[in-house]
Amino acid sequence: MADPTGSGSGLKDRLAKQGEDALGKLAQDLLENPLIVGAISRAFDARERAVQAQETAMSALNIPSAADIERLTRRLRSVSQRMEGIEEGIDRVDERLEAIGREPAVGLEERLGAIEDRLVRLASDVARLTSALDAPAAPVHREQARLQVDDDAAAPKKASAQRKSAKK
Repeated sequence: MADPTGSGSGLKDRLAKQGEDALGKLAQDLLENPLIVGAISRAFDARERAVQAQETAMSALNIPSAADIERLTRRLRSVSQRMEGIEEGIDRVDERLEAIGREPAVGLEERLGAIEDRLVRLASDVARLTSALDAPAAPVHREQARLQVDDDAAAPKKASAQRKSAKK
């Protein structure tokens, strides 16, 4: 004996397939019809004009459009992300300041002591340099005192300079 559910499901599948084929053929025929294509095109154009008219009316009434709200939402998200970055930076700075505050004061005391010692040494160096500058000039060695500058070598240079100025 044949299974009644099997033959019923086969019939149902065939009917569904024939219905899909008929709908596909109908849709294809409608899309090939220039009258239908023109009507669909005009409907889309009318829809676009209606959207533009709606945006103009909403703008005149100072009511934001969906595009305005979407733009505002994007900007708010951007500002929110920037604020989160700033908050994270502030948290890092706060943590570093707390770590600095927890450092033992001994380290700072040692550093300040080293700086003071260095300042004392620099002050003594400056005092020595100042006293050296204020000291009288060292006496000239006796052999250097006897050296004479050759006046004859300077004379030709002066004479040539005078000749050049006379030519001008």
